[in-house]
Amino acid sequence: MSRLVTKQAPDFTATAVMGDGSFKEDFKLSDYRGKYVILFFYPLDFTFVCPSEIIAFDKALSKFRENNCEVIGVSIDSQFSHLAWRNTPINDGGIGKVQYPLVADLDKKISRQYGVLLDMGVALRGTFLIDKEGVVRHAVVNDLPLGRSIEEALRMVDALIFHETHGDVCPANWKEGEDAMTPTAKGVADYLSKNNS
Repeated sequence: MSRLVTKQAPDFTATAVMGDGSFKEDFKLSDYRGKYVILFFYPLDFTFVCPSEIIAFDKALSKFRENNCEVIGVSIDSQFSHLAWRNTPINDGGIGKVQYPLVADLDKKISRQYGVLLDMGVALRGTFLIDKEGVVRHAVVNDLPLGRSIEEALRMVDALIFHETHGDVCPANWKEGEDAMTPTAKGVADYLSKNNS
C-alpha cells in the first residue's frame, strides 16, 4: 500500500452509485484528473464503524470541494447494496443521501490494486490522497475497528496544496495558516527556533 505513494494511482473502471442516487456503469478514476481525490476503502455496507466515516466525509464534502478535491468511497459490496444503504435513513442504520460516489468492487480487483484487501475478503480502511496528475501523495491504512480521521484527510489536502503553491514543506501537525519551513537546513533551524521556544 505505502509503495503506491509517489506513483500513479491504479486506474479502474467500475459501477458506482453517484451522489444523485443514479448508477454509473463506466465510473473511472482517471475521469477525475485535474482534481485532487480522496479515495477511501471501507470493509462493508450495513456495518458499524463504516457509516460514521461515510457520513463524516459527506458532512465535510463542501470543505474538500473548496479545495478542488473530490471524495470517492469503495467497498466490495454491489452497487445495489450501496444504493439500499444510501436509501436507508440514518436513524435506521443507513447512511442517507451521501453526495459522493460509492464504487462497487465486487471482484475485489480495486482493493487488491491498492493493497488493502484482507485474506477474509474485505478491505481495510485505506485512505489515499491523489493529486491532480493522478499521483498518490499520501496513504494511510487503519485496521477494521479503528475509524479514520476526516480532519487529517482535510489537513493533508491543505498541506499538499500549500506545498505545491509555495514550495515550502509542512512540519509536524501543520495546519493551514501556520508557519511552514523552507526545505533547507537554515529554513528548518529558523522554523524550530521560532516555534519551539
